[in-house]
Amino acid sequence: MPLVSMRQLLDEAAKGGYGVGAFNVNDMEQIQAIMGAAVETKSPVIIQASRGARQFAQDKYLFHLILAASELHPEIPIAMHQDHGNSFETCQSAIQLGYTSVMMDGSLKADGKTPASFEENVEITRRVVEYAHPLGVTVEGEIGVLGGVEDGHGAGGSGLDHITDPDQAVEFAERTGVDALAIAIGTSHGAYKFTKKPDGSVLKMDVLLEIHKRLPKTHLVMHGSSSVPKDLQDIINQYGGKLKETWGVPVEEIQLGIRNGVRKVNVDTDNRLAITGAIRKVFCETPEKFDPRDYLKPAREAMQKVVAQRMVQFGQAGHAGDYTPLTITEIAKGYASGALDTRPSLAAK
Repeated sequence: MPLVSMRQLLDEAAKGGYGVGAFNVNDMEQIQAIMGAAVETKSPVIIQASRGARQFAQDKYLFHLILAASELHPEIPIAMHQDHGNSFETCQSAIQLGYTSVMMDGSLKADGKTPASFEENVEITRRVVEYAHPLGVTVEGEIGVLGGVEDGHGAGGSGLDHITDPDQAVEFAERTGVDALAIAIGTSHGAYKFTKKPDGSVLKMDVLLEIHKRLPKTHLVMHGSSSVPKDLQDIINQYGGKLKETWGVPVEEIQLGIRNGVRKVNVDTDNRLAITGAIRKVFCETPEKFDPRDYLKPAREAMQKVVAQRMVQFGQAGHAGDYTPLTITEIAKGYASGALDTRPSLAAK
């Protein structure tokens, strides 16, 4: 099966009432871990690469590794997504390479750190939509700004500094026509999201519910949604790490979001923790080992376990064979005809 449209994956998730995990990758072992979990749970999947990952692995290596995954596992629908594109050129290069989905994060300026104005965000995101949709490529935007920094991207601060305004979310969706919308509800990038188990004072699920009510056709996205499990932190610290105590986004809060319009859930930190803990364990328990396979294999297995668990928790497990994937050309026709238009003025008709 060729790489498929993220838009179709999210549309089908909306019909089925489940979410789809979007997992970041940098190398072959991470891709193998995700695909092992997808095959194990029979799940459709979004594999995404940040700008940092594209630079680290080099575009052609990363693209062909994901393409190999689709060739090896034709029964699994895979969307390939550019995470946090910082400019039109970044998104354009991903589309030209063969990505089936891009995120234009216009909430920040091109430096990936400085919050942009609402009008700047609208203009750059609309430009990406106008380029991508005729090619059948899905576009995710972001309104509001997440806290923290990960992979060199982020404004820093807490997740409460720039919470999404529902009125602006509606206007943004209307003026850009994005397929999916990442919103800021208190989550942050990285491991250090919360200093206590999050509650309504730091995780604004009421904002999410209000936005979904007003944007029924725009798929919502939760970024910074790793749960940062204590057991993964403990393994790292047990074998020489020095992680400070921290809390992530509880799975039950993610599931509440999924019941209210969240269709894409970004997970990266949990997988990094699993990999690092497994490698540290090998190094500590068998310091004589030097073959990379001796520590990369358990690292891959540890990540696969986490990804499979999230796939079950998000509800995507068992849905890989529910539908026949449309070609990108067919998706492009849907955009051209207006059948895939998500603007709220049309959704209200």
